[in-house]
Amino acid sequence: MKLDLQLYRGYANDEELVVFGHLFKSWAPDKFQTDRKGFKHAFSVLHMFRISPLKNVEVRLRFKDIDVTTRTMDDGFFRFNVPYENTLESGWHTYEITCKPKEVDYGIIEKAEFLKPFESKLSIISDIDDTFLISHSGNIFKKLYVMLARNVNHRKTFEDVVRHYQSLSTSGHDEEGKRNSFFYVSSSEWNLYDFIVQFTKLQELPKAVLKLKSIKTGISDFLRTGGGNHDHKFIKIKDIIAFYPQQHYVLLGDDSQQDAFIYERICKMFPVNISAVYLRQTQKHQHKKISKVLENIEEMGVATCYFKKSSEAIKHSKEHGIIKAE
Repeated sequence: MKLDLQLYRGYANDEELVVFGHLFKSWAPDKFQTDRKGFKHAFSVLHMFRISPLKNVEVRLRFKDIDVTTRTMDDGFFRFNVPYENTLESGWHTYEITCKPKEVDYGIIEKAEFLKPFESKLSIISDIDDTFLISHSGNIFKKLYVMLARNVNHRKTFEDVVRHYQSLSTSGHDEEGKRNSFFYVSSSEWNLYDFIVQFTKLQELPKAVLKLKSIKTGISDFLRTGGGNHDHKFIKIKDIIAFYPQQHYVLLGDDSQQDAFIYERICKMFPVNISAVYLRQTQKHQHKKISKVLENIEEMGVATCYFKKSSEAIKHSKEHGIIKAE
């Protein structure tokens, strides 16, 4: 039996460390290249969804004086929530996960990073598909075609979105290297984690902690990628804000799925934490239901912007003091 680990970026506050990943039999999704061409790219994407998670297998976390074990869930997922009150400087830190099942005479070691946020007043939570990555989520056939036909080097962001995100990242920080924390929360599955990381790096989008949807294990699941219930996004956003309750947040999404309704619920649950909600218009005309939801959010004292072009969002951010006016 071959083992493979895929680890994800975790996060920490002054009391707790959270890191997570998946354990697989054979290859993890990140072992399939995202920059191949033609049919080779399509082959890689499809194989990202043909994976075999390993359940109830012991994995071990090591970081400084932390040395603890847990076991994987039925879908191979594992998560460590570990108390940690020792002094830890802000920034990105490396952790290590090891796995050596009793049934085999070998093991595996992988390393990844977690974020201890810099001291700041603002954090950003953003959707991915059709918020900064052009994905055509409203048309499943076009979405699947783009995923299969265009590799990571040929996928695009919306005009000016990188400029907006970079400004949000540095807002309030004059010191070199300090940044506001970014979280990308999406209905894309964990299968696509490495693709998203590579894409955001290529496009020079802010480095972020990713929170994605439960991993899929078959080609039929690929045909439904990004669909289904989106309530997991509400839960993940709620957990982030509860983990960093002193922060104020900017929420960014689009009108192609359920972002407006999820963000409305978040604003109701955290009445003092949300500074602004941004929703990208993905069709020719604005949705009346979305506009109504944003009106309700405005009445709760949260600035909103329903925009077609990111230049409009940038202008709004400057007018409301969220980013610095030039």
